[in-house]
Amino acid sequence: MKHWIAVVALSIAGWLSVSLPAQAAIDVYEFKSPEQEVAFQDLTATLRCPKCQNNNIADSNAELAKDMRQKVFELLNQGKSKQEIIDYMIARYGNFVTYNPPIMPSTLILWLGPLCFLLIGACVLVYRSRRGVTGTKTIDAEESARLNALLEEIGQQADKNDQAGESKVKK
Repeated sequence: MKHWIAVVALSIAGWLSVSLPAQAAIDVYEFKSPEQEVAFQDLTATLRCPKCQNNNIADSNAELAKDMRQKVFELLNQGKSKQEIIDYMIARYGNFVTYNPPIMPSTLILWLGPLCFLLIGACVLVYRSRRGVTGTKTIDAEESARLNALLEEIGQQADKNDQAGESKVKK
């Protein structure tokens, strides 16, 4: 039995040692200059992955992001500028690949939406503050006497409950 456990454990360890490094492959790019490497890092950090939607292509593990990183590298090697590469990616994947889309009729709500909500909130605050606080109502002597009697009655009941609780504890 111990022999079988050892065989199974070694089989699993062997399988993991072969499969895990393949899954953790890192893209290696050979740059012509440090400036080109900085431009690559900047571009991959500013372009959004269309598949992941919340990650840039530098942080995404999606195949599409890997292809986009490769294309950025190729375009940099061809001598393209940052703006030319961004324009290429926008032409290929749409304005979604940038984190700051241009102001167009289709993106107008993205730019004006927060401003509209701020204006609506400010209008609500102004309206509520101008409406004013309603005046306090004064009570007459009869209501005041009735309230005092109720408060006195509640106080007496609380005293009785306290005394009853103390007598139970003493027993």
